[in-house]
Amino acid sequence: MRNAIYFLALFLLSQAAPARTVPLQLEINLKHDESKERETKGQLQRLLANYDVSNWVFTRKIIIESGVIPHSHPVLTLSTRHLKDDDLLLSTFVHEQLHWYLVEKPKETEEAYKELKAIFPKVPVGFPEGANDEESTYIHILVCYLEYQAIKELLGELRARQVMEFWATDHYTWIYKTVLEREREIGSLMRKSKLAPVKRVLQ
Repeated sequence: MRNAIYFLALFLLSQAAPARTVPLQLEINLKHDESKERETKGQLQRLLANYDVSNWVFTRKIIIESGVIPHSHPVLTLSTRHLKDDDLLLSTFVHEQLHWYLVEKPKETEEAYKELKAIFPKVPVGFPEGANDEESTYIHILVCYLEYQAIKELLGELRARQVMEFWATDHYTWIYKTVLEREREIGSLMRKSKLAPVKRVLQ
């Protein structure tokens, strides 16, 4: 009986905390080598050690720069804004990685883009509701939906919802609200376009 309980415990632990399939070897550089940049690098390294994000990593090169708006290209760049909030930094990291995922899936992204235009014929452009232009707003619906799915897996439903609700008052406000309110509908077109779920592991 004792052996049966022992092996059951081992099985449950293996299901709850699957082993990382590949080690994450990322190149993290600092733009100015300032104290906040160094602290953010340490914070990010700690998060990457604690959470298996390998399914959502599509570029190894990371820059940390104080005062910058996070962006994905040409090099994934993170700011030092979220030093006091691990969940927001993790979400931002995943968000920018997912832009690289869509770049790798041009046909699927184009199909999803067309589907979104049919569902949302008019979208906001510009801060705080939308992105820089109409196309970018549509693309960010895709990215933010995938971001939500990723952080639900990483952080759980409650914390992921809290992160999304924060973003919905911070930037891309219409986009994040729309993802929250119409998650099922957007998820359906993402699966139809073969963009979800994200199943790739960085080699």
